[in-house]
Amino acid sequence: MKQSQTNIFEDKTQIMNPNGSSSIVLVCEHATHFIPDVYNNLGLSSNNLKSHVAWDPGAAAVAQELSRVMDAVLVQGVVSRLLYDCNRPPSSPDAIPKRSEIIDIPGNHNLSAFEKEERVQKYYKPFCTALSAVIAKIKIPILVTIHSFTPVYFGKPRDTEIGILYDSDIRLADAMLKTATNHSNGVIQSNEPYGPEHGVTHTLVEHAISNGHLNVMLEIRNDIIATHDQQNAMAKLIAGWLIDACSQINVKGNIQCLA
Repeated sequence: MKQSQTNIFEDKTQIMNPNGSSSIVLVCEHATHFIPDVYNNLGLSSNNLKSHVAWDPGAAAVAQELSRVMDAVLVQGVVSRLLYDCNRPPSSPDAIPKRSEIIDIPGNHNLSAFEKEERVQKYYKPFCTALSAVIAKIKIPILVTIHSFTPVYFGKPRDTEIGILYDSDIRLADAMLKTATNHSNGVIQSNEPYGPEHGVTHTLVEHAISNGHLNVMLEIRNDIIATHDQQNAMAKLIAGWLIDACSQINVKGNIQCLA
């Protein structure tokens, strides 16, 4: 399988392996910390822009390898979540955050309604359109979103290594949790370190639950996917969990692992 890559919608959303044969649709909303020059880095230092507040370190690499080994389409956001968080609706204050953990974001203060709407139209709408178009092409789509989280948050260490998250549809998450806890020694928990009460399941609700599609959100602690080898190993681990979980709930779609 030769993986191809296509940029669409003025490069505001990236689709990788667009001709993938899997029923799995992968999403990585926070794949990059890129901010176009016109926004002057939102007033942040380069160190802050490379930190977890601006993106999900390691998540894109895991998602890309998972796309390869499962022959699945991957939809990625291509700007920092600080510019616009594509896992939030325009009505959410966190869509254009003024502060992330302990870091203030000057470029997001005092925005006019026009400036906010401009970001919605430039980044959120193209992302949603691209993802909806991908899902519409697949007979039995299964949405899997890939995220990472920092091992220390507001100074407090986190024990969770992998979070398996869900909203109102628990089917795939529950099956994955059973598989994961039976075949791993890691600290794997449901709806940790975040849950729907934190607004993190927007993509699942908007693009899967509303249409009855199976779905799950995965949060991986970023210190365990810091290297290329760790990222590839995690992708293969998740692929195995997905295949087993889909077997448990008798999914009729095409779920496979090529490596």
